[in-house]
Amino acid sequence: MKLILLGAPGAGKGTQAEVICNELKIPAVSTGNMIREALSKGTEMGLKAKSFIDAGKLVPDEVVIGIIKDRLAKDDCANGFILDGFPRTIPQAEALDNMGIVIDRVVDIEVPDEKIASRLSGRRVCKDCGASYHLEYKAPKAEGKCDACGGELVQRKDDEPATVLDRLKVYHEQTEPLKDYYEKKGILRIVEGQEEVADTSALTLKALED
Repeated sequence: MKLILLGAPGAGKGTQAEVICNELKIPAVSTGNMIREALSKGTEMGLKAKSFIDAGKLVPDEVVIGIIKDRLAKDDCANGFILDGFPRTIPQAEALDNMGIVIDRVVDIEVPDEKIASRLSGRRVCKDCGASYHLEYKAPKAEGKCDACGGELVQRKDDEPATVLDRLKVYHEQTEPLKDYYEKKGILRIVEGQEEVADTSALTLKALED
């Protein structure tokens, strides 16, 4: 099965990708991970991406699409895959279609903006060991200190309220139109994100069957 996961930043797509990956035994293909892998291996597309990243610019669509194409051609994608983080725009979705790749199902994980803002703005990360906490859902035993190593807990720039709101704005403007794009193809399924991750996972797996 060839799948796309949609959802705003902080909606929990990565967790659901892992669940589907384990259930269907197909690889979860994350755009960010692919670009990092292409950079580390020094592939042609990776070197092109590096030139933009080094210049502080966004990696353009044609380079991202080239990296995606290389990744999906690998043997482990022969029986299907989960795309997480791609496509982000209508032109990227059209490029995927032009590759001749037929997507079976698109699952959109929907979580209200205010919940996402609360989830992300409450997240803290240890400066030393990278352990992750949440002020509401997974608070450290001692305020501001990592349970594992005692390191200082900090808020990542990506999780600052103003940054979260900017990321959500970009998502609604650029990525949300993909819902209509795939709904017209008859392959879109909506999953309402739940308080418990396991409940969202159950709904996500059910959406693959309908």
